[in-house]
Amino acid sequence: MASAPTASTAPTSSTASSATTHAATPSGPLVGLKVVELGQLIAGPFAAKTLADFGAEVVKIEPPAIDKGPGGDPLRQWRLLHQGTSVWWQVQSRNKKSVTLDLRQPEARDIVRRLIDEADVLVENFKPGVMEDWGLGFDTLSRSNPGLVMLRISGYGQTGPYRDRPGFGVVAEAMGGLRHLTAEPGRVPVRVGVSIGDTLASLHGVIGVLMALQHRHATVSADAPKGRGQVIDVALYEAVFNCMESLLPEYSAFGTVREAAGSALPGIAPSNAYACADGWVLVAGNGDSIFKRLMHAIGRDDLGNDAALAGNTGRVARVAEIDGAIGAWTASRHVADVLDALNAAHVPAGRIYTARDIAEDPHYRARGMLQPVTSADGLTLDTPGIVPKLSATPGGLHRRAPTLGEDTDAVLRSIGVTREQLQALLERGLV
Repeated sequence: MASAPTASTAPTSSTASSATTHAATPSGPLVGLKVVELGQLIAGPFAAKTLADFGAEVVKIEPPAIDKGPGGDPLRQWRLLHQGTSVWWQVQSRNKKSVTLDLRQPEARDIVRRLIDEADVLVENFKPGVMEDWGLGFDTLSRSNPGLVMLRISGYGQTGPYRDRPGFGVVAEAMGGLRHLTAEPGRVPVRVGVSIGDTLASLHGVIGVLMALQHRHATVSADAPKGRGQVIDVALYEAVFNCMESLLPEYSAFGTVREAAGSALPGIAPSNAYACADGWVLVAGNGDSIFKRLMHAIGRDDLGNDAALAGNTGRVARVAEIDGAIGAWTASRHVADVLDALNAAHVPAGRIYTARDIAEDPHYRARGMLQPVTSADGLTLDTPGIVPKLSATPGGLHRRAPTLGEDTDAVLRSIGVTREQLQALLERGLV
């Protein structure tokens, strides 16, 4: 347990001096919404982070340090660390409060149940059945809090023959159809460079929460003064599969199994990555009028005026010829020169950004997408800004990511746990 938290606001500049360390007032359309987060790592916490970015009060429950272990969400120790804490943590847990409770112990579960009784939303991403084993299933919780909205994210969902299998995002990406397509033809399928399966599930979960809250609002009555809650059941593989476009209907209608196509966009032409003298450029010239402008810009009006290439079907049939023409034009030019020419011709194109490109890009900065924070250990760093941008009720960064158990005292005192009880819990290792 620790003293009252401090936080950093979200200034418009990302200089070290502009990242302040005081708590700001939460803003956004979800101010007043109370969320308890029982998840860890990526899927559940990302969903809760998104709600917190728009003003929700998120209380994150973490395991205390036990038997000399570090305690807390394992994400605190993932990837690059500064003074023992992941810089990823500064993104994933911003705007949240941290309370430590050892949920293996019945007394700790009784306390978290009291927190949930006062909450609007519960987020969890444990294996199906764990919450029920702890006496924290929806049927139990909704008896004392009938307006509770419960977001449950798991590998395969709460039902079905695979429900009890352990599931991580990378497995979901494979089962959802994404991994098969993420490769050069004939090469081993590769991982998307981030945990996209977890993030897609998180965003579907947030959509579900907002729809469930709208339903709750619509069901307010004398018998249900807060309205009726419900469960949102998000399976990681289903969130991936939901984004797979025409994959299934093409197989269902034609027996066609879509295969990996590297950097190209199969069946839509031209859309590919092309080598330049100093790097690569992505060009999407697949609109009919865009294609003509692209061909004019590269000096190939013969292709632009070819009636057989006026529509996408004809271009797909001759995509190798078209790609060859574009690649021959880009090969001797620098990326910046290619982009200047294609932007002037109103052809969608862009460089392939690295972290350095992002950090130095003026558009990112102008859009507030490089938001500085100062961590609890004094490190000032840029983090992604708030997405999406709302004109009337924008979200914001009002609190840095908490240290482990930083808010245990304040949060538990707010539900009536006395200081003496807190001390007893601490001595027994429950918080």
